[in-house]
Amino acid sequence: MRVGCLLSSGGSVWQCRTHHIGLSLICSRCLLSTFVDPTLPPVIANWFATRGWSPRQHQLDVLRSYQSGASQLLIAPTGAGKTMAGFLPSLSELVDGKFQGLHTLYISPLKALAVDVHRNLSNPIDDMGLPITVEARTGDTSASKRTRQRVKPPHILLTTPEQLALLISHPHAELMFGTLRRVVLDELHALVTSKRGDLLSLGLARLAKLAPDMRITALSATVARPDLLRDWIAQPHPDRPTDLLRMIGGAPPELAILETEERLPWAGHSAKYAHRELYETIKQHKTTLLFVNTRSQAEMLFQGLWDINEDMLPIALHHGSLSVEQRRKVEAAMSDGRLKAVVCTSTLDLGIDWGDVDLVVQVGAPKGSSRMLQRIGRANHRLDEPSKALLVPSNRFEVLECEAAVEAVSENHQDSEDPHPGGYDVLAQHVLGMASAEPFFADDLYAEVTRAWPYRDLTRPKFDRVLDFVATGGYALRAYERYARLKQNLDGTWRLSHPSVAQQYRLNIGTIIEEPMVRVRLIRSKEQKRGRTTGPIGAGGRVLGEMEEYFFGTLTVGDTFIFGGEIVAFEGMKDNEAFVSRAVAQNPKIPSYMGGKFPLSTYLAERVRRLMDTPDEWGKLPNQVADWLRLQRDFSVLPRRDSLLVETFPRGTNNFLVCYPFEGRLAHQTLGMLLTRRLERMRARPLGFVASEYALAIWGLGDLSALIRTNRLSLDELFDEDMLGDDLESWLDESALMKRTFRNCAIISGLIERRHPGKEKSGRQITMSSDIIYDVLYQHEPDHILIEATRRDAARGLLDIERLGNMLARIKSHIVHKPLHQISPLAVPVMLDIGKEPIFGEARESAMADAADELLREAIGEL
Repeated sequence: MRVGCLLSSGGSVWQCRTHHIGLSLICSRCLLSTFVDPTLPPVIANWFATRGWSPRQHQLDVLRSYQSGASQLLIAPTGAGKTMAGFLPSLSELVDGKFQGLHTLYISPLKALAVDVHRNLSNPIDDMGLPITVEARTGDTSASKRTRQRVKPPHILLTTPEQLALLISHPHAELMFGTLRRVVLDELHALVTSKRGDLLSLGLARLAKLAPDMRITALSATVARPDLLRDWIAQPHPDRPTDLLRMIGGAPPELAILETEERLPWAGHSAKYAHRELYETIKQHKTTLLFVNTRSQAEMLFQGLWDINEDMLPIALHHGSLSVEQRRKVEAAMSDGRLKAVVCTSTLDLGIDWGDVDLVVQVGAPKGSSRMLQRIGRANHRLDEPSKALLVPSNRFEVLECEAAVEAVSENHQDSEDPHPGGYDVLAQHVLGMASAEPFFADDLYAEVTRAWPYRDLTRPKFDRVLDFVATGGYALRAYERYARLKQNLDGTWRLSHPSVAQQYRLNIGTIIEEPMVRVRLIRSKEQKRGRTTGPIGAGGRVLGEMEEYFFGTLTVGDTFIFGGEIVAFEGMKDNEAFVSRAVAQNPKIPSYMGGKFPLSTYLAERVRRLMDTPDEWGKLPNQVADWLRLQRDFSVLPRRDSLLVETFPRGTNNFLVCYPFEGRLAHQTLGMLLTRRLERMRARPLGFVASEYALAIWGLGDLSALIRTNRLSLDELFDEDMLGDDLESWLDESALMKRTFRNCAIISGLIERRHPGKEKSGRQITMSSDIIYDVLYQHEPDHILIEATRRDAARGLLDIERLGNMLARIKSHIVHKPLHQISPLAVPVMLDIGKEPIFGEARESAMADAADELLREAIGEL
């Protein structure tokens, strides 16, 4: 970490040398004072004084708040010394060497962060000669060390949510945690919106029981609604005060959008046009972090930069698919200042702070202002000097989103997600873990669980259903002994049915489910197609390759798409194989993920609509983008901030409906699935759809303009909110998405076990097991607690139902229909995703540019 003035004294990392200060304290000359707070123990105060340093105000605020008996939520930008703020109370209480046992539990979302903090915390402890032991505990920690830590823990233990769940599942956990005084939660915003946050909240509720005097210090940089996070950490001890602390001051970041003379692409996410300019930018800076949104984008950008790296600059790649060893090598090289640039994904959003990074580049739209602020925070770490970032849009719509992000960041607007209600599958896992620790009374565990924020409103009947599921598997599965994991004693307590259940639980703990791949297999003959024969799908021909399973959740039987250079039709799934047949189709779908799985935030979407609706602000846009919007205004109309533009036009033998909700790819995909069902009922003969972050295009054989003009098709009825009722339910019943989502819930809940002693199930075996169980439950117990959990997950994560519902409510009676004779300028980007051939390499960019020119000529004639 770096805190800066311009002193140049040499020596260790703890001296203020422009400044490398491992826990981000501040040089006294920068403050023009040598103030040391009297609440600090003399040994710590002397350590500061001899180095000419002074702790920051927010660090002292955390210390004073803790000493007053409160918990704390500290919100401060990256590089402001949040880590030292979190540990200063612990160091102050442990300096005399009298404390025995575990004092502080530090929980991080990343193993790498726990390891890095361990290193940075050990340095000042060693310098001061303090009798404080610090250890890390992650999945990489040896079994012997983990066993010893339960019996003889260090004073400060650095770990992850999964390891906490494991520790509290052991008998006599109170012996380890009974002395616990503090819990430090780092990067809390990154945890509370996921199932890992649900698991962590339940662990904190158990710690509150084991250590009643425990207080929590939560650290976060990007929070949209601080009061919600304060409530989140206050829930385990609702009667204890919880202070909300903010760091005041610091230079605001500086953002710019790449100014280029190159032609901006109409669609795509490679940003190939900017590779040469990015390379020159890297050369002009000390160290550059280049963030992208997906692993495939990272690979493409890294390869593109390497191809033009005539200076042989040390450029590295960092993303989640790389081995741990490779990622650690890159991190070590960054720490040593041996790299000129790193191309990375969200794996470096959090965690290690790189002192030499002087520029952050976001390639592709950031999708949210909070995410952009988090990434900007990886640079500089001198609070009195601005961090610098460069946005590089991949296409013309992304220019609008980048401009919206620049405005949002300049206003320090946060759009991070709110915490959500807890998952029933995570609760089931926790119930089994608590039974592994000791027998429990249902009343006691229910009272404990509701002291976790995500489960604070959990009803007793719902809890009892989860408990019954853990004990028996539920009504439809209770006849099978393998699902009987709990038994009830005569005194009413619940215990494990067999000691081996605890072993299996500990092998399968956690909520992170890797995205599986699906093998695409060609059916040999038409007679094997589902619906045309009573025989089952299964005997297939050659394997065409593999694709992310997520894509198949968007398909229904009969949908066509291009794969491996062939047009194929989706015929169904069995196990972890998708079966397809050769097909002839004019407009097959293209497997495309449109910039990754980060959704466009609602806040940025609203800003994009406002920007398009305000021509006076177009002067800040590149000329080629502003000219594009003017063409749209002259040829059709522009989307208004408070309405939905729907364009209809013929092209070739098909008719198209293009709308511009600007609500993100997930919501648009769900909208496309539901609209095509309605159009079928209205006899509009839809053939398919394609969704981007900004628009949705549906094509079919029916003359949509004529149907709307003659009132045989009502747009108000087509976009009515009731599509989220029966239409959604019937689509879910037919899609493969429910089974895929159910599998994840079944794994997390412990119903299906991935790992056994000495072996691990294959993805195919897991899918077979989950599909069989799903079919049984869906037929015999459709209200099973896991089926309910599956529907909640699908609605929240894969379908974005809440956001779609809000959009439909917003546009009600505000739909603007524009019938056209040909494609509009604004429709060009989304139309490029229809029927494009799978071209790779350099030819792809030129082919898309040629196609865009052809479409634009259709819209407005020769340019």
